Amino acid sequence: MNHLPLIIKREYLTKVKNKSFIIMTFLSPLIMIALIAFVAYLSQVNNDKQRTISVLDETGYLDGVFKDTDNTKYSILNALDLETAMTLVKEKEDYGLLHIAKVDSLDLLVDNVKFYSEDSPSLSVISNLEGKIERRLKQMKLREDGVSIEMIKASEVDIDISQVSFEGEKSSKVDNVVKLAFGGMAGYLLFMFIIIYGNMIMRSVIEEKTSRIIEIIISSVKPVQLMLGKIIGTSLAGITQFVIWLILGGVLMTVVSVILGIDLSQASTPQQELVNQAIEAEGAQMMAENIFLAIGNLPILNLAFAFILFFVGGYLLYSSLYAAIGAAVDNETDTQQFMLPILMPLILAVYVGVFTVIEDPHGTVSTIFSFIPLTSPVVMLMRIPFGVPLWQQGLSLLMLIGTFMFTVWFAAKIYRVGILMYGKKPSYKELYKWIKY
Repeated sequence: MNHLPLIIKREYLTKVKNKSFIIMTFLSPLIMIALIAFVAYLSQVNNDKQRTISVLDETGYLDGVFKDTDNTKYSILNALDLETAMTLVKEKEDYGLLHIAKVDSLDLLVDNVKFYSEDSPSLSVISNLEGKIERRLKQMKLREDGVSIEMIKASEVDIDISQVSFEGEKSSKVDNVVKLAFGGMAGYLLFMFIIIYGNMIMRSVIEEKTSRIIEIIISSVKPVQLMLGKIIGTSLAGITQFVIWLILGGVLMTVVSVILGIDLSQASTPQQELVNQAIEAEGAQMMAENIFLAIGNLPILNLAFAFILFFVGGYLLYSSLYAAIGAAVDNETDTQQFMLPILMPLILAVYVGVFTVIEDPHGTVSTIFSFIPLTSPVVMLMRIPFGVPLWQQGLSLLMLIGTFMFTVWFAAKIYRVGILMYGKKPSYKELYKWIKY
């Protein structure tokens, strides 16, 4: 009699009715959104902070350069020496003092610009000041050398090479970034799913083994059915939890943004802020158009089907290995010696995907690793947005399924013997003997 559906149902219901599972299902998104909201709130408070920067320009070169913004005001100091200016800034508790020392030539000015402050200044503030000064001095240097700035501006030519395939399909420079983002998210999602729920399967097997419940169950159920039931049941529970996280996370983000008035996009680093400023300076509208064009060029239907197939295949492959490890040991401490051989291919797949796929998605390294079953679920998902022939996807999927079937047989051999072994710490030599039984 096939008990697989009953085992799947039992595993699923056992997981979703578990108190810790229920608590973490609803508590995890709350904690995550709360942390993001808190960081965004702190960033928002920091960005709304009014800064007053005093400027002592002894050269007169930078007149009109420093203009007030929403968060930064400039106080121009005239006819003061440095010591008096520093004392005045301290008394007013300004953010800092920008001092441009008097020099004989523009070439000497580079080493005579200093910023005095009580505390370390913000990276974005210093970068902003440097940008303003550099632009003015560049213009002055050109004029000093007898070069017309207007002629330079008129002679500047922006080249934007149009990318068109032989079939006439247009693309843009941001295509690679968008494609890597889609492939990277898919690969990273699979990586995290395997780590989280693979460990859940392993712990489930260890718990039943140590409680001796397994001895009763195994009398009426085949080991391979029990193993597959645990894998599929736990996977369904994981998918249920993940869907709840997505829904609850979306609702909470809306509540935080609309009701509490916290802009979650404020949770960014100063480096990200500088990147955003650079993008805006170069033309945000054109960038947005290129991003939408890149998204439109993605093989969405192919990505959707490939994601489901490779995601499921990769997860089942690794889950069977986790189940075998759980059956081979008596406690989680003993699992460490067997975890590295499983995690190494996953880590390798992520590194190959990030460092080779973006540079050469159809190169030898990327192609080979997209066919190796232990790395193909991650690498192939990263390659597909760049356009992978269907025959390569099909061959990689067949190899993945074939390896999964072999792994199930391999894991079932260990599982069959290991679930009834107690008090003995297994070695690789012992596992080899179990496979021969």
